[in-house]
Amino acid sequence: MSTTTERRYFVRPEDVPGYSPANHTGTVNRRLIGPETVGAKTMEVLLGSIEAGQGALPHAHPGMEQACYILSGRARAEIGGQSREIGPGEMCFFPAGEEHIFTVVGTEPVKLLVIYSPPYGEDPAKVVRRAGDMHA
Repeated sequence: MSTTTERRYFVRPEDVPGYSPANHTGTVNRRLIGPETVGAKTMEVLLGSIEAGQGALPHAHPGMEQACYILSGRARAEIGGQSREIGPGEMCFFPAGEEHIFTVVGTEPVKLLVIYSPPYGEDPAKVVRRAGDMHA
């Protein structure tokens, strides 16, 4: 009998618990690729679902890059004085340390992939929020 654990390379969203991230409203994320699922060391991929009119309040991730790929629905991404509505098949990029906002527009929820490098893991030490935000 082997005492080693077989390495995982494939992940189904239904096998990963959902959670509501800090500083977000109406959001459920599932960490598909990360240290705890497949042993990833330098990246993390989340499957997110955000309700209409909800999203991420202003925040930044020092030392961590973030990209979002829209699977369905439409959202407004705001970063570096730029604002754009994006939909299925489009991406946005949030550089390390740059404050950004992400809000679902329209009546349909947004489903998206969120990629972090290095992994975020919802570590409070890896995020900066505006003073007074109540959704910490």
